Amino acid sequence: MEQIAKSVKLFSEDYAVSTVPVSDYLHLKSFCSMAGPNLIAIGSSEAAQKALKITSKTMQQMSDHRYDKLTVPDDIAANCVYLNIPSKGHVLLHRTPEEFPESVKVFEKLKDHMLIPVANTELGKVDGALTCCSLLINKKTDL
Repeated sequence: MEQIAKSVKLFSEDYAVSTVPVSDYLHLKSFCSMAGPNLIAIGSSEAAQKALKITSKTMQQMSDHRYDKLTVPDDIAANCVYLNIPSKGHVLLHRTPEEFPESVKVFEKLKDHMLIPVANTELGKVDGALTCCSLLINKKTDL
């Protein structure tokens, strides 16, 4: 993990980088991801909340930037994909109500987001999540 942090710093000194210890899961995005500008979706398990607590403390030490949190009942449902699309605004790809009905109820409280449920049961059988299936590219709108 330290090597990844060092690599990011090689590309830009503008970003504070630190490692977050993760237990019980494959990686941090297994139970935590961005759900909007300044909004972190996080699962409600003990492991997820512990990682968030450690991360929050580190972020406070490294930056004055603050994030809001959106806690969902199902850790796996916290793995969502946020997109800021100029013609659509805030778009959130999330797991379907059939897969995680209680977590979807939490996402539905995001009134300023276009919510798009995406089924992921087959890929989930091999621990794949929505962010595993995405490659986000920051493209300038004037291109």
